[in-house]
Amino acid sequence: MTNTSNDTTALILIDMQQGMAAATSPRNNPEAEARIAELLTAWRERGQPVVHVRHLSRTPGSPFWPGQAGAEFQALLAPLPSEHVVDKHVTDAFAHTGLERWLHQRGIRRLVFVGVSTNMSVEATVRSAGCLGFDCQVVADACYCFDRPDLDGRPRNAEDLHRVALANLQGEYGQVCQSTELL
Repeated sequence: MTNTSNDTTALILIDMQQGMAAATSPRNNPEAEARIAELLTAWRERGQPVVHVRHLSRTPGSPFWPGQAGAEFQALLAPLPSEHVVDKHVTDAFAHTGLERWLHQRGIRRLVFVGVSTNMSVEATVRSAGCLGFDCQVVADACYCFDRPDLDGRPRNAEDLHRVALANLQGEYGQVCQSTELL
């Protein structure tokens, strides 16, 4: 398939690193990595651009500190040499990374987001992308998050947090879809 800037859609994989796979907190969407792998395969077969976003912590001792195993990509989802890698230090993959410029230089205006954590880096990045004028889709079954307490310390489960984060994005910053709609 030959692509032009009008039909080029980039797949953006957020924080699919070994440190996320090793996390012990309860999470939702246990099949998310399988859905991401299916989408990644489809994008590669179509010759569409793929961007791998990697969180590199600035906090010594973090599993995402550069050089730690947790900062490395999960083997199943690791980038090919031809795929773009963006290193970020905050939740938003557009903040101080050059991602926006890289996309504009290639005429890419449509973005599909997958990864972790739905209510953190995925939500922050999609909000920025939407505000920057990109046409965004978030693949609900190819994202996940972890249980965490609310401001009052009450436990909140990952599925509820995931659905609220997706609701925050729907319509205002992009469209929420399922992987089957893109495969």
